[in-house]
Amino acid sequence: MLEQLNLVEGIDMRLLGLGDAKELAAAYSRNRDHLRRWEPSRQDAFFTEAWQFEDIAQRIASSDAGNGYSFGLFDGAAVVGRFTLAGIVRGPFQSAGLGYWVDGDYAGRGLATATVRTIIGMARDDLGLHRIEASTLPDNRPSQRVLLNAGFQKVGMAPQYLKIAGVWQDHNLYQTILHDQRPLKTVTFLARHT
Repeated sequence: MLEQLNLVEGIDMRLLGLGDAKELAAAYSRNRDHLRRWEPSRQDAFFTEAWQFEDIAQRIASSDAGNGYSFGLFDGAAVVGRFTLAGIVRGPFQSAGLGYWVDGDYAGRGLATATVRTIIGMARDDLGLHRIEASTLPDNRPSQRVLLNAGFQKVGMAPQYLKIAGVWQDHNLYQTILHDQRPLKTVTFLARHT
């Protein structure tokens, strides 16, 4: 199976591995102010290599169990984004949730849309999922554009849905039904962690 994919502009996408903990911690530290408004409040320990190593280890166990996959975007060795397909539910639901961020210095280049489209193809063709859901804060227009450009549709609003930046906040809800989409370029990268 493919271990890495060059998306655009020399940016590679692959599953995060334990060896990425240092670069992921550096990316979160570098983007602390950029992400603060859009993410849960973080303690200082979150920004350390040790914390990221443990988090990646847990996510590898989740992917080994088929419950979720955590991808990194890389410019060389530097992590410049993180995308997570999580909470995979099988049975009649066949669904997962999507979360993501892109480094502030790389935003606006189409990286998020290209990555989300790639994940959609993988979720449909490799995982056999029926649906992916995502949510955004109502004023997060860039993230909403990413989702809409990748084929998601807004399906509603959830009051006080997630605790973001220390406050329970409303979120717009989006979904994409995968079996209704035309096939995209299929990429398989679910086999390896480095």
